[in-house]
Amino acid sequence: MACGEEKAQIMNEKDISRVLTRIAHEIIERNKGVENVVLIGIRRRGVPLAERIAQNIEKIEGVKVPVGVLDITLYRDDLTTLSHQPLVHQTKVDFDINGKVVILVDDVLFTGRTVRAALDAVMDLGRPGAVQLMVLVDRGHRELPIRADFVGKNVPTSKKEVIAVRIKEIDGEENVAILERPS
Repeated sequence: MACGEEKAQIMNEKDISRVLTRIAHEIIERNKGVENVVLIGIRRRGVPLAERIAQNIEKIEGVKVPVGVLDITLYRDDLTTLSHQPLVHQTKVDFDINGKVVILVDDVLFTGRTVRAALDAVMDLGRPGAVQLMVLVDRGHRELPIRADFVGKNVPTSKKEVIAVRIKEIDGEENVAILERPS
């Protein structure tokens, strides 16, 4: 997690819950149901977000949507700058994605490079019928032509700022804040 002084909290626990419920409805509407839909969370914070969306969809539709976990470490274009021995976690997608609508779930959309790496990783798993992107926060500053299909909140930021997403399952607390990057 990035360090820095908190400038503003932009979402609290209730806000995040409301956003994930709204997005579950949007996914159902856009795809005319969820019979052909699978969710894949980009490790780390995308995974609990994907699981929560799946729970919301199940409450609404009565259908259990498969949820997978995607580790993109080896697909990153900045791999050599991360460390000499990057920590690789497990990708766990134990269902067929061929012909399915794969919804990639991540916490923050920034430059688009994480999503590009995730797309490469998904294509190594099979040939989906379509790939859609859900992000909790879109902060702008794209370096690649990538946009999210489902956005919790658009938050214009400066490049000096950091969006800190804290999720209970990982961080023990739940909120989204803007931090000032230390000089």
